Amino acid sequence: MGFVYLYPLKMSVSLSQIQDPIATEMEAFEQKFRASMRTRVLLLDKIMRYIVKRKGKQMRPMFVFLSAGTSAGEIKEPTYRGAALIELLHTATLVHDDVVDDASHRRGFFSVNALWKNKIAVLVGDYLLSRGLLLSVDNGDFDLLKIVSNAVREMSEGELLQIEKARLMDITEEVYYDIICKKTASLIASCCAVGAASVGGAKDVVERMRLFGEKVGMAFQIKDDLFDYGEEEIGKPVGIDIKERKMTLPLIYALNKSSWLERRRIIYIVKNQSDKPKKVREVIEYVKASGGIAYATEVMNRYISDAMDLLKEMPDSVYKTSLQQLVVYTIERTK
Repeated sequence: MGFVYLYPLKMSVSLSQIQDPIATEMEAFEQKFRASMRTRVLLLDKIMRYIVKRKGKQMRPMFVFLSAGTSAGEIKEPTYRGAALIELLHTATLVHDDVVDDASHRRGFFSVNALWKNKIAVLVGDYLLSRGLLLSVDNGDFDLLKIVSNAVREMSEGELLQIEKARLMDITEEVYYDIICKKTASLIASCCAVGAASVGGAKDVVERMRLFGEKVGMAFQIKDDLFDYGEEEIGKPVGIDIKERKMTLPLIYALNKSSWLERRRIIYIVKNQSDKPKKVREVIEYVKASGGIAYATEVMNRYISDAMDLLKEMPDSVYKTSLQQLVVYTIERTK
């Protein structure tokens, strides 16, 4: 079944246009967040400034602020702290992830561990985590802290589940959804729930926004998986997931449609020959021919449709329109 956008949204909207209703708040947030990262320890302060400088598109704070506005028609002081909490805790997990993965780059910049070694990177991650915890405890934002702490726990569980399953390459579609829900969707879900909770949203509203974010996060990760089968200019190297022996939805679907012999052959290539470009291309072509791309696209679009339906119950506002446009942006992105 194909997917048609049923929402009167402008698809070519830029990120700055989407940010329009919260431009002032985002600017104020940036200043507050930079202030929260300052420290008297010179080495630590230098690293904090480096981390702030290399920040990306600020999608997470945007989800927080737009969700707050969608839920209450306004943005309050706790919303800033909620957005900062998410950024602090998530940045801590990224710094630690780079150590675990022995990664030398993130978003085109050198990683903290590449510049200052693993020991310092681990301590920096711990510092960021403690700053986030204290920001909430000192201001009594225990409801926000609970939401974000649950997301960090789920992200850790998702990573470990993926490692466990990747060794055997026995990931079913159900397990795949569980992994990406924990690894990716839980973070966006926490952004939206924190936004709603920060403006005093009722429990059902907070849960609606959490579920909305989860649906968007699921679609976001499937979109990322689809990049593996695209063209070189998308920004993510083609076949990188296959080379890293990651079982993504297009490949899982293709294997489920295969004969036992064909399945065994493809798994052997992924396990033992994924360092050979010709063999990676063979797997990509196989997945395409098996309908894996079409199936994953359909599932992604279904999640987006479900997410948009959840927003229907929320009052119309400039925040809601921008939130819908942000969802479309995340799916139509090219990298």
